[in-house]
Amino acid sequence: MIRALRVLPPLLFASVLLTGCGTEKAGSGSPASQAELDARVKALGMAPELVYVTEAPGFTLAQQSVGVQGDDGFSAAYTDSTGAVIHLYTDHPRNAGHHKYQVAKKDCVVWLEGEGGASDAALGKALRGVHRPSAAELDTLLPTPDPAFTDSEPVQRGDLPSNGDGAPDNSVPTPGL
Repeated sequence: MIRALRVLPPLLFASVLLTGCGTEKAGSGSPASQAELDARVKALGMAPELVYVTEAPGFTLAQQSVGVQGDDGFSAAYTDSTGAVIHLYTDHPRNAGHHKYQVAKKDCVVWLEGEGGASDAALGKALRGVHRPSAAELDTLLPTPDPAFTDSEPVQRGDLPSNGDGAPDNSVPTPGL
């Protein structure tokens, strides 16, 4: 059994792992206002006007892939059952460069890159499917905020000393002293 595992190509493992990814729904269950959604986008370090999504037949958003591109752009990955991945990126036009699969939007450039066998046809369809997310899409796209977290109180670490400059004591005892 161990020999069989050694000879399987690493891409097979990646495709098996990716087939289970991206099916989670993160929405809070109740509709959020546009102001709340924009605040969630900004809290993640992204500019709301740079958030775009796509629709590509057979591809599903990998929820855990949603993040920042560059300073305040957006990135997400979409996977299919074969392990192919379409990466979607956005940024301001001055930072985006030029890519084979890109489209200019209002104050934004959106581009796609494929890996793991993502075909040119799939990338072309995904590029034609690029759009601003509806409020429902954005609510599903963004991680659900933790109601216990607020910016009003600092996180209590528990490992900081009560005296001195407040930095953790990382000293190592010297043997024999």
